[in-house]
Amino acid sequence: MRIDVISAVPKILRSPLRESIIKRAQAKKLVRIYVHDLRKYAEGKYRQVDDKPFGGGGGMVLKPEPMFKCIEKLLSKRKYDEVIYLTPQGVKLNQRKANKLSLSENIILICGHYKGVDQRVIDKFVTMELSIGDYVLTGGETAALVVIDALIRLVPGVLGNSESALSDSFQTESKFDAPVYTRPAEFEGMKVPDVLLKGNHKEIKEWRHKQGLKKYRKVKK
Repeated sequence: MRIDVISAVPKILRSPLRESIIKRAQAKKLVRIYVHDLRKYAEGKYRQVDDKPFGGGGGMVLKPEPMFKCIEKLLSKRKYDEVIYLTPQGVKLNQRKANKLSLSENIILICGHYKGVDQRVIDKFVTMELSIGDYVLTGGETAALVVIDALIRLVPGVLGNSESALSDSFQTESKFDAPVYTRPAEFEGMKVPDVLLKGNHKEIKEWRHKQGLKKYRKVKK
């Protein structure tokens, strides 16, 4: 999988992309992530990437020219499965959507900033508007990191345990994971449930299913 991220403030992205599972996925060459600094595609002395919105109002809007140049350059080199604009107005990211996107070969993530991106960029290039929740962030960079993390862990070979991603919350029928425990079996008077210590895998599976449903129903009340 190849992921190209377009950002007006790329420094926000660089540190998280060099850590943990995302770092290992790139080291294994299972995933390639490229961050593109939008200012490199802007012109003028100050490399301006934003301007005031037509019609008035507060905030600034990302200009179309730098975006067009960057996206057209990428599209001239390869075919992309999706060109995604990260916005609270998009379709909600969930596990099913993440599963589907993880099968993509190449995707572009466009990070909005300020008041967003000029609509002509969306009309011309964007194939999907994607949201990570019903709230507003300073920019799309944080949302891009969430999407990247959600997709990369699903790529075969990325996780150490091939079953880990399949048993994650929202992948199972119970939606949520059951409580998890590790050694010691008793700590400060609190004991691990007996069912987890007996080694009966059928009973453990049933217990985990029931506990996951219990957590899910509690949250959804």
